[in-house]
Amino acid sequence: MRELLRATGVSGLSHHDIPPLFRDVAERGWAVTAAGGRVLTGLRPETPGRYVDRLAEETTVNGRGMTDYDLPAAPHERAPLLVRRCLAYVCACLRKAREEFGDSRVRAYVSMSYADTDEGLLTSNVTYCTPLADVRPYIPGLEQVRDAAVAEISLEDCRAWW
Repeated sequence: MRELLRATGVSGLSHHDIPPLFRDVAERGWAVTAAGGRVLTGLRPETPGRYVDRLAEETTVNGRGMTDYDLPAAPHERAPLLVRRCLAYVCACLRKAREEFGDSRVRAYVSMSYADTDEGLLTSNVTYCTPLADVRPYIPGLEQVRDAAVAEISLEDCRAWW
């Protein structure tokens, strides 16, 4: 992921980099579930699900594949646009989380990998969770992940881009 970030111009991110559906989710803000999970209001299911723990609830409710159907297929054209979309969405959501919760504990996780399809297009997923002392990390050994580009992003990280 470091290489993708270095190769992509990420300064000056704005709401214009976010696809409309994701922009709406970011603007609607956050809510707290009965179990104490921090979830994006626009992604919260009407009927609460059953989850093993708060981490599972947050990552399941908050996780989505980033819109990419309108992007070029060529990786050298696709990757920078996809990275910008993901980071702009992440920064908008993390700013809203700080406004809602009064802290910067929510973390975003962006992963990028090639789809296991004939086209093999670069795709991405974004989710959010709040690290807790009594719950395992969302991605243990994050630095050792080799089958995808993965980043954990905090609000502090966003200050350099947004």
